[in-house]
Amino acid sequence: MNLIKSPWRALLSLLTVAIGLPGLAQTNAPVPVLQIKADQVTTKVSPMLYGLMTEEINYSYEGGLYGELIRNRAFKAGATNAVFWSTIGDAAISLDPTAPLNDALNTSLKLDATQATKKSPAGLANGGYWGIPVQPKTTYHASFYAKAAGSFTGPVTVAITSADGKTTFASAEISDLTGDWKKYEVTLKTKKVKPSKDNQFTLTTTVPGTIWLQQISLFPPTFVDRANGNRPDLMQLMADMQPKFLRLPGGNYLEGDYINERFDWKKTVGDTAQRPGHRSPWNYWSTDGFGLMEYLHWCEDLHMEPLLAVFAGYALKHDYIKPGPDLQPYVQDALDEIEYITGDALTTKWGAQRAKDGHVTPFPLHYVEIGNEDWFDRSGSYDGRFAQFYDAIKAKYPQLKLIATVGYEHSESQRVHSRTPDLVDEHYYRSQEEMEAHALDYDKYSRSNKTKIFVGEWATRVGSPTPNMAGALGDAAWMTGMERNSDVVLLHSYAPLFVNVSDLKRGGSMQWPSDLIGYDALTCYGSPSYFAQKIFSAHHGDEVLATDSQNIPTVTWQPPAKKRNGVEQPRPPEQQIRKLFFDATGDSQTGTIYLKVVNSLGSPQPVQVEISGVTSVADQGSAIVLKADKLDDTNSLIEPKKIIPVTEKATGLGASFTRTFPPYSITILELSAK
Repeated sequence: MNLIKSPWRALLSLLTVAIGLPGLAQTNAPVPVLQIKADQVTTKVSPMLYGLMTEEINYSYEGGLYGELIRNRAFKAGATNAVFWSTIGDAAISLDPTAPLNDALNTSLKLDATQATKKSPAGLANGGYWGIPVQPKTTYHASFYAKAAGSFTGPVTVAITSADGKTTFASAEISDLTGDWKKYEVTLKTKKVKPSKDNQFTLTTTVPGTIWLQQISLFPPTFVDRANGNRPDLMQLMADMQPKFLRLPGGNYLEGDYINERFDWKKTVGDTAQRPGHRSPWNYWSTDGFGLMEYLHWCEDLHMEPLLAVFAGYALKHDYIKPGPDLQPYVQDALDEIEYITGDALTTKWGAQRAKDGHVTPFPLHYVEIGNEDWFDRSGSYDGRFAQFYDAIKAKYPQLKLIATVGYEHSESQRVHSRTPDLVDEHYYRSQEEMEAHALDYDKYSRSNKTKIFVGEWATRVGSPTPNMAGALGDAAWMTGMERNSDVVLLHSYAPLFVNVSDLKRGGSMQWPSDLIGYDALTCYGSPSYFAQKIFSAHHGDEVLATDSQNIPTVTWQPPAKKRNGVEQPRPPEQQIRKLFFDATGDSQTGTIYLKVVNSLGSPQPVQVEISGVTSVADQGSAIVLKADKLDDTNSLIEPKKIIPVTEKATGLGASFTRTFPPYSITILELSAK
C-alpha cells in the first residue's frame, strides 16, 4: 500500500498538525510566515521591563539568600524550646526569658554545662538549614553574645564539624566570659577539604559552668564581601539575569497574617541584635537580619532599583484598618520609609538614620506599590486606603509612580476609582496552555488608558520544585506578549524567585512549587524558566518593531473546569491556541534585530521570515537556543545544566529566509541589518 496516498496518511498528517506529535514533520501544513517591518517602530522597549520579585517564602532569605548559616540564632523560632539546637555531652539547654540580651532579643538560651570535663566536653550544636556548608580553604566569621554564672570565664570552643562529630573542619577558642553580656567574634578557617553539607556548628566547653547565649551567628564569605551579606552563588545567578528592579519586600510577607506580623520596616534596620524578628505568613520565623537595608544593598550590588511595596493597612487574615485617622500612622510610616530610602542624610530624619546605618547616599526610587493583592480584602476598603496613601505620597513625592494592587484581571467593583493609579499590579499563575492562550492579551489593551501595567507576580506553574521545559515555554510565550507591548507593560517580575529544595515533604523547605531558582545548603541551579528569563532580559533592543504573521500553527485545547464558591463549574468550550510565538525588537544604534521565536510543538517547525524596511540583512548572525527533548525535562541539583542556552552561529539569513526551529524550543536570533 502506498501510505503517502492513503487516507490514513492524510489523517496522520492532520493529527500531527493538531497535537504536535514529537518527531513528525508537519509536511502538509502551510509554513508559518513571520514579517518584521523594521522601519516601523511601535514603541520603545521599557527600560525597566525585566525585574525580580521577592519575599520570605520557601526559605528564600533564612536558609537561602541571606548568608547566615545558623538556624534559630535568636532562639525565637519556638515558643517553649530551642528548636533546631541539640546538646553535646552531658549538657542541658533551655529558653530563659529572665536573662534577656535587650528588649528586642528578650529570651536567651541557658546552657547548663556543669558536668563538662576535659574528657567529655559539654555544649550545643546547630545543623543550620539542612546542613552547614563546608568549602575548602574558606574563612567563616562566627560571633555570639554571652555571659556566664559565677567565676566561669571559659574557654569556649566554637567549631564546624561533621554531623557525627568525628571530623573537625575548623575551630577556635574564646575566653574571658564575664557575668555581663558581651559580644565575642572569631574566624574559622577550613583546610583543603572536600565540599560537603552534612555538617554542624558546635559550641562546647571542658570547664564546668553555666552560660547564657544570644544571637549565635556563622557567616561564610558573602557577595562582594558585604557584612551581613548574601550568598555569592545565588547573587551571581541573579546578576547574570541583568535585572532592572527588585519588588520588595513581597508579597504576603509585606502584609503578614495579622497586622502585628507585617513587615514592620523600622524594626528591621540598624544593629541586627536590636531586631526582634517576626513570624512569616509562610509559617516560619524571620530574624529580620535580612531587613530593609539588606534589600537596598541587594539592589545596589546588582545595579537595580528598588520597587518599594508599603504596608497599606491590610493583613492576610482579613485584618484591616479603616481609612481615616486610624490609618494615618501607617501612612506616615510609609512616608518615613520613602524618606529612609531617598532622603538627604543632612536634612531629613530618616535620611540621617540611613546614613547612621552605613549608607550616606540616597538610593534611587521611582515606583511605590500601595499594599499587596488587596483584592482579598472583602471589606471594600482598598479604594479609600489607596486614596489616603496616594494623596499623602504624591503631596510629598509627586515624581513617584504609584501602583495599585488590584489590576484589570479583577472585577470592576474591586478596582480603585477615587484616584487614577499610575500603574496597576496584575498577578497570573497559570498552566502552559493558559499562558499560551493569553499571550496576546496585551495586544488588545486600550492605548488611551493612562494607567499602565506592572505584572508583579506571574509564572507558568508546571514542574516542582522548579519549572520544567513546559513551564519555560509558557513563560517565554507570555514574555513575548509583554515585551511586544512595552508601552502598556512597563515592568514585570516572575514569582517566586527562590526555593530551598532540601526537604520537599509537607512542612519542609518548600511552601510553593514552581520557583525560578533552586538550592540546598551547598549548591544551586537555575530552572529552564530561569534561563528563559535570562536570555530574554539580556537580548533585546530599545525599540519594538512592527510584526505580522500568517499560518501560525494551533492546537485544540479545552480549559479545565474551575470552582466558584466551592462548586465546580461546567468546563469551558474548546478553543484553538497558538503553538508558535514571537516578537521583534531593534537596536536603534547598531541596527541589530532581535527575533524571539517560541516553538511549543513537539516537532521541528520551519518558519519563513521576511524583513522589510532595511537595505540589507547579513547572511550570518547568531542564535541563542534553549530546548529540550520532552516537556517534563528539567534541571535539578543533580543535573543543574541539563537544559541551558546554547549560542551558535546562524547562517543562511537575509531579508527573506526560512529557518527550522527545534521542538520545544526558545530561540533568539540576532540579525545584523542596515
